[in-house]
Amino acid sequence: FMIAAQNSVVLMDYTVKDGEGNIIDTSSGHEPLAFIVGLGNIIPGLEREFIGKKKGDAFTVTVKPEDGYGDKDDALVEVVPRAQFAGVKNLGVGMQLQAQTDDDTMVVTVINLTETEVTVDANHPLAGKTLNFDVKVVDVRVASPEEMTHGHVHGVGGHHH
Repeated sequence: FMIAAQNSVVLMDYTVKDGEGNIIDTSSGHEPLAFIVGLGNIIPGLEREFIGKKKGDAFTVTVKPEDGYGDKDDALVEVVPRAQFAGVKNLGVGMQLQAQTDDDTMVVTVINLTETEVTVDANHPLAGKTLNFDVKVVDVRVASPEEMTHGHVHGVGGHHH
């Protein structure tokens, strides 16, 4: 069995829950998720738990916000005139939209609506949350030279160009 280390490719089955036990995401019913250890493909608090693991290992890990998607930044919550969303059909709380900033495109979530204003939050939806992962290592293998050049996995569970 190969042991996961820096630059190993790991395929994992996972379920992630929030602090209240609600399922946020799961690979159940899908291909395993593949990533290269040490390249920051996944959040650091989860990534480092794979070092030394091998195929068949199952474990749980609790990831605090600082090792996950960061703390919530109140500066990223903004109230904008509803007129700016005139082109959006069925605008509703919880809807995610792409917003153009000077140098970037970011995803914002609508968190409040009035007749005249829309409150949007540009924090990652999981910012500020403690995440509980149930993980099973499906496989561990060596990353190909091409995968290392590109910085992500190709083929099963990976990136498709």
